[in-house]
Amino acid sequence: MNIKEVREKSSEDLKKAVEDMKVELFDLRFARATGSIDNPMRIRELKKSIARVLTVLHERESEVKEG
Repeated sequence: MNIKEVREKSSEDLKKAVEDMKVELFDLRFARATGSIDNPMRIRELKKSIARVLTVLHERESEVKEG
């Protein structure tokens, strides 16, 4: 998920997306531990996507607090 897509979504959608990505990340880490992972780079992509979404959510929260 790129930053443009993230900024277009509502905060509720982003919170749901973070939950879904964290579940997928857990599953991928488990697959890596068992040696059955197909695309190990997906872990890195997910971690970055989670960080992007959380950054936008924190920006929105700080705007509400300041304004």
